Amino acid sequence: MSHDHDDRPQLTAAQAAAVLTPPPGRTGGDLVVESLQGLGATTVFGLPGQHALGMFDALRRSSLRYVGLRVENNAGFAADAYGRITGEVAPLLLSTGPGALTSLAALQEAAAASAPVLAIASQVPTAGLGGGRHGYLHELRDQQASVRDIVKSVHTVRAASQIPSAIAAAWESALTAPHGPVWVEIPQDVLLAETTLPVVSAMDATPRELYPRPELTIAAAHLLSSAERPVIIAGGGVVRSDASGKLRALAERIDAPVVTTFGGKGAFPWEHPLSLRSWLEDRHTTDFLEDADVLLVVGSGLGELSSNYHTFRPRGRVIQIEADAGKLESNHPALGIHSDAREALSDLLEAVERREDPGAAERVRTVLEKVRVRIDAQELTLEQQVLAAVRQALPDGSPSFWDMTILSYWAWSAFDARRPNTMHSAQGAGGLGYAFPAAIGAAAADPTTPVLAVSGDGGAMYSLAELATARQYDAPLTWLIVDDGGYGILREYMTDAYGEATGTELARPDFVALAESFGVPAVRTTPDSLATDLAKALAAPGPSVVVLPALLRMFEPTHL
Repeated sequence: MSHDHDDRPQLTAAQAAAVLTPPPGRTGGDLVVESLQGLGATTVFGLPGQHALGMFDALRRSSLRYVGLRVENNAGFAADAYGRITGEVAPLLLSTGPGALTSLAALQEAAAASAPVLAIASQVPTAGLGGGRHGYLHELRDQQASVRDIVKSVHTVRAASQIPSAIAAAWESALTAPHGPVWVEIPQDVLLAETTLPVVSAMDATPRELYPRPELTIAAAHLLSSAERPVIIAGGGVVRSDASGKLRALAERIDAPVVTTFGGKGAFPWEHPLSLRSWLEDRHTTDFLEDADVLLVVGSGLGELSSNYHTFRPRGRVIQIEADAGKLESNHPALGIHSDAREALSDLLEAVERREDPGAAERVRTVLEKVRVRIDAQELTLEQQVLAAVRQALPDGSPSFWDMTILSYWAWSAFDARRPNTMHSAQGAGGLGYAFPAAIGAAAADPTTPVLAVSGDGGAMYSLAELATARQYDAPLTWLIVDDGGYGILREYMTDAYGEATGTELARPDFVALAESFGVPAVRTTPDSLATDLAKALAAPGPSVVVLPALLRMFEPTHL
């Protein structure tokens, strides 16, 4: 049996000599770092811990850039943002036990948002594995059990020779649609032991492409071409697969209105005549979607937020394109197409017939006008003023990261992201503390572009330690903290439900003085001066903080 190796990387004479005489002093940690370099990584995130020191020592012998945060969960958020912005795998180096466990909320957000994070965690020495109670520092009976329900895949290493293959398999898993976090686990003694294995060279971990089945494309194209009132819901999968251009081309080809989910912000131009924008938490939009005779859902599972809290009941045929097979028809019967959004839209574009509907744009204007009238009747001028000021100050190409706070809830529906893959929030898993460490990750991905983070005072308290990180790396980011004295959205929820709130009022620091104590310039602003102060902060080099004392309110829900 012969094998054709022509398409595989060939070693030069110098490389071959290096293979035969690898440099001395290398360890399992070096194999980790060399594997990451061989796969194309340039930046890693993390936090050192005793069991993981073999990896961190190897970093100084590599060309990898290390971005270290102060809390593992924040390091996970930073890696998540790096993966979202670049579309590349973001390595996250963690220590055993408390270090690993502290990252779990960030990994849940990465899983919900399909961010390709490669977590590499140390373990107790090999002799302590297997569930026995040996009393090692950081020992857990089964560390993997804590992450298995969160990540896409778990990869276990028990010997140095397994390291490159495990990391390559995890890398491929993270980048196979749907993207997501993966977990590699390596014992302390394997990381520390010297190795005579050759230096890891270029590695191949090409993700599998996920194409639609042709008979499903033909069926979907027929439904769309012959529809009377087709509508498109575009989710985060359109953004992640870089398919916004194909989405627009398809919408224009069949004259179909488009609404973007909160995870799909920027997937379709906000001011386009066919744009329903993102008003999914609005009954007028829900009614319009229910009236469609054919509804194309691309890259969304139509979960709680995307379905107006499961009040959406489509009456027409649903076509659902989704890379996560578990989300296909999970909420509504549909013609389910298991595919990457870009590939499916590309095939649909070739298969659909041009369909003209001069009234589509007018129907869109009617819905948006109904939404505007509903919001205007609630006297929410301050909230709209603040959101408009943020939009005015933020450069079109700048990414923004939003915590779970009232201004973010407004932004999901009402903020024009301007460009795809520039607006990100923690709405996937819904945990606090995402925005600021995520902005650090985005700044690491592109240090030439200013980044915005938006938090409430409650969420900001999760991330204050990272002011030191932002200053240490001179990250070009601005942190807008809307200070309303507590967990504002929970205050609203509890007051509406029970007449009064419990546990929502917070003592908090002077955020301006605190930021300045880290050497980070800060300013206290007002709604009237917000646009000016925020633009000035974003234009300045390095990190900055803008504090806005304001009590914002949410618009009335329509799903109750």
